[in-house]
Formats: sequence, structure tokens, C-alpha cells
Amino acid sequence: MSASLLYLSRQDVQALAIAPGAAREAVLQAFRDHAAGLNRSLPKSVLALGPGHGFQAMAAASQADGIAALKWVSMTPAGPDSAAPSVSALLCVSDYAGGAPLAVLDGDEITLIRTAALSAAAASRMAPAAPKTIGFVGCGLQAHAHLAAFHDLYPGLATALALSRSSSSARRLADAAAGRGLAAEVIGDAGALLARSDIVISMVPGAPGLAPFLDARLMKPDAFAAAVDTGRSWIPESLPAFDRLATDSLEQSQAPYDAAGNPVATVAFGHDLIGLAASNEAPMRNGRSLFCFRGFALADLALAQLALDRARELGIGTALPR
Repeated sequence: MSASLLYLSRQDVQALAIAPGAAREAVLQAFRDHAAGLNRSLPKSVLALGPGHGFQAMAAASQADGIAALKWVSMTPAGPDSAAPSVSALLCVSDYAGGAPLAVLDGDEITLIRTAALSAAAASRMAPAAPKTIGFVGCGLQAHAHLAAFHDLYPGLATALALSRSSSSARRLADAAAGRGLAAEVIGDAGALLARSDIVISMVPGAPGLAPFLDARLMKPDAFAAAVDTGRSWIPESLPAFDRLATDSLEQSQAPYDAAGNPVATVAFGHDLIGLAASNEAPMRNGRSLFCFRGFALADLALAQLALDRARELGIGTALPR
């Protein structure tokens, strides 16, 4: 039994300065390992209490990395200008072979990094080769993580469009994009954003009375969308306009979800990141593609391993007695 646990706070995880490219490759490798039978993951367990309100547990174990991980997530509705986080998480990491607990990590920062890495990993297999304009629907912390991940993947991005129910959050994201050298614009019309963007990231939180408003039929003929919001912001009747739809794991999800949290009946996923990551075929660059995902524990495990390796290398974290 280990005599201590390594604790990594949110500030500790931020101090690790995990590079977006390293996070993206760690996620892709985790899915390749899964295809090769080197890791296992349980479907997400969800305790739903209401729109945007609930708790989730996600477990995975990797023979290749020698660890197992459990992420515990809470979700609560938040107003457009609320300073309180709507999602909070912790990660518990144990030794794969011996079972001893090894570490506890702040899950909020890990979730930001891994979610953006998932979107970017899918884009590397499904998005246009040289996108110039990226549109953000929802401009909270996750949008900033996606901005970093996609600017790393596509340094040739030239323009960022920001759409949010909070004008202040849209302005902050636009300023962040401008700081990276992109032409940044706060935009108020969802249709115009879709028509102008090569890549769209939708991150609309669940809320009572939410009505879908993104129409896939308005997107460019060759474009990529990542629905971090599981699809709730997309008009279900418009989803057949996508030429291909993919998710993180077909075992976990068969279709995007509507604003009420139910699988839509208009389309079904045809691909998942397990197959896309392991494929030796050329990326699918043409047509409209949607990557819509609920979150797969393998991605959290991959980022936990990356964080622990870097923390040990840099001597970051606090040893807690057991």
C-alpha cells in the first residue's frame, strides 16, 4: 500500500502547462490502445436530476499505462453571467496491477484540456485540411480551451467568430483570439456564424426551456462541427445535412441528444474515435462532418497519465498522508 497520495490542485494542473498537441496525441493513443485491447472503459453512469443538473461517474483502466482512473463530475445550471462553475470534477488514479491509490487530481482543468483534445483529435481525422475560420457557439472556459487546441492543430486559422448569450464572455473570447493573432469578431446571428465557419464548436449548456437553434443546412459544404453540448443546440431536423457523424464510442452513444436529453431520431452515428484513431486510411476531409460526444473515460485517463508524468518530472503537487 502506498504511504501517500499525490494531490494536484487546479493551480498545480495549470502549472503543468500541458501542450495542446501532447494532449491531442495522448487522447488518440488511448483510443488506439482501446482498439488494440490494451485498455477498458465503462459507459458513463449518469444520475440526472433535471435539465443541466446531475452527477456522473466515469471509470477506465489501461494495461498500457499501468493505471486506472475514476472521474466524478457534478453539473448544475448556471446563469449567463454567473461566476459559479456549472461543472466540477475530481479524478482518482490507482495503480493498475496492485490497485493502490496513487493520486487525486482536480478534474475541472483536466476536463477542459481533455474535452478540447477530443474535439481536436476528431478534427484531425474529419475536418478540412486548411480551415481559415472557426466559430464558437458558447464562449465560456471550454471555448478558451478549444481555441488553444484548434490554433495548435491549425496555426493557419485566420478568423474567430464568437457567439454567446453573454456579451462579456463573447468579448473575452474574441480578445483571446485576437491575442493569438486572429481577426476576432463578436457575432449575434447563428446562421451567419455557420455560413462563414470552416469549423464550428457548439458548447451551449443545458437549461430549462432551451430550444435548438443551430441549422446544419446553413454550414459550408465542407466543414466540421464539434458538439461539445452533445447536440442539444442543433435542430434535429437539420442533422441529416451532415455527410458523416461520429462520436467518441459507438458502444456508449448511438445518436446526438436533443435539448431534453433524449437521443434524436433523425440520424445515427456511423463512426467513432476508436475506429478513426486506429484507421490507416486517409482522413475524411470532404463534406460536412459532426463529432458529437458525451465524454469517454479513456480520454480522462490519458490526460491523468500525462499530468502525473509531468508532475513527477517537474516536482509539482502535494503528498498527502493516507
